[in-house]
Amino acid sequence: MSNNNEEIKNTFEEKLRTFAESLNSYVSTPDGQWTIKGFIDTYQKIYTISSDTKLVSKVLEIHLFPRILQFADENGYRLIPAQEQNYYPDISFVSLDETHKFAVDIKTTYRDPKYQKFCNGFTLGSHGEYFVNRNSSKNIQYPYNDYSGHYCLGIIYSRAVASSVDVTRTHNVEDLDSIHSSIQDFLFFVAEKWKIASDTPGSGNTANIGSIKKISDILSSNGMFSRLGETWFDDYWINYKKITKSDGSGKITNLKDFVEYKGGDINLIVPKPRRSNK
Repeated sequence: MSNNNEEIKNTFEEKLRTFAESLNSYVSTPDGQWTIKGFIDTYQKIYTISSDTKLVSKVLEIHLFPRILQFADENGYRLIPAQEQNYYPDISFVSLDETHKFAVDIKTTYRDPKYQKFCNGFTLGSHGEYFVNRNSSKNIQYPYNDYSGHYCLGIIYSRAVASSVDVTRTHNVEDLDSIHSSIQDFLFFVAEKWKIASDTPGSGNTANIGSIKKISDILSSNGMFSRLGETWFDDYWINYKKITKSDGSGKITNLKDFVEYKGGDINLIVPKPRRSNK
């Protein structure tokens, strides 16, 4: 990447990070609850939103979209949402002269209720066709190589205590302030996806890259590949489960075995911390 391209990338990242820092006050009440309380029907009855992760993720995305559109307009980018449900990324930011594209996925996850320094983690996109073949248009808005950077706009939150959220009853509009939100205590961050990646899949039945889970490491972009570099991240996930171990005992499915196989320095692997509240 040329110096000029690197400068444009750094500028975009810095502005996106500043933007993310402004979002907490947009989505939160003064006591830290989500300003979204539920759904309202034509009879002005409010139905409380549960803490179901897929539901929360989608509603948060809708809630943030006007602000994200405003960010794109103010910084000279066209905003292009994913054209299909399973397309990567969630949003493409395209410069008005078409010379730069940035992939941004909106990722949400909740804090571990037992180990508050950790979260449940999230997926960082597929390591399938479009990741392996960087010129492929399958399930991706633009070919992977067309993007100058791949980012997560991340949201970590806490689920409300179950007893405080009643999804079995409806509420009147005048009772809005008394409804307890299903989620609260938001933390927004921006990171290049390779810098917060783990070496394990993010879900069991799809070819998705998993994230690290310690919140302080996510905020400091201290993923397993962060000292090795993006080339190692690409190489590992392109070859995930495709290389047989030297002793023939199976396919390589962890970063230590992969780095050893490739003759790299295993001391550059950032280890996974064990869950604790220390």
